[in-house]
Amino acid sequence: MKKVILLAGSLLFAFPVCGQSLTGAVVTVTGSAELKIDNDQATVSFFVEEQDKDKAAAASRVNQKMKAGTEAIRKEDPQALLSTKGYYSYPVYSDDAAIPPGQPRKRVLTGWRTGQYLEVRTVNLKQLPATAAAAQKIMALNGVQFGLSDAAIARAEKERIQAGYRNFSEKLGAITETIGKHTSDVVIDSLDFDGAVNEIQRYAVAPVMLKASRVEATVSEPSFEPGITALTIRVTGKVHFK
Repeated sequence: MKKVILLAGSLLFAFPVCGQSLTGAVVTVTGSAELKIDNDQATVSFFVEEQDKDKAAAASRVNQKMKAGTEAIRKEDPQALLSTKGYYSYPVYSDDAAIPPGQPRKRVLTGWRTGQYLEVRTVNLKQLPATAAAAQKIMALNGVQFGLSDAAIARAEKERIQAGYRNFSEKLGAITETIGKHTSDVVIDSLDFDGAVNEIQRYAVAPVMLKASRVEATVSEPSFEPGITALTIRVTGKVHFK
């Protein structure tokens, strides 16, 4: 029994000795935090593609459909931001599979394929199904991705930084207590808020990208699940103990 008591006493006495021996020691502490926010912005891609023997005819139909589709989107969502992301036109040749082996290939021009992509960015998620359905009557839906608007990221910035620093402080406090020091002994030499701006991870409830859909005369409104985005931060500090 005496041995147990003596051992316990030596352990209790070890903390202040350890604290004294670590005077001037430099420690690196890293805190982290993750803030999950509902997505409030959608980026949707549409496209139009036509093929014709006459290059001008194919381009003309693409231009007409893209204009009509753009007008339909603006009618449903006047505040949406629209931007052209690609316009292409290339020749289409006949299939040479029937040519016997050893015979020279004869590439025969059969027509021209022309297309254009349109990107739509909007925060009006409530109206998005109706907007997409209206556009799909003319154009094809190529993909949709949800995320956070610049305004949402700005609103969360203060909370994210505070959460990261709070976790850093908790870890620093635990280390200080463990080595037998006091908070008054801590001197923070430097702080690095790494990832305070660009560390963004997106989580979607539904698949982020959708396969291209065919254009039909009557289109039912699609269903979308915006999901959430996780904003992360790391706070790294170098401290020494007096």
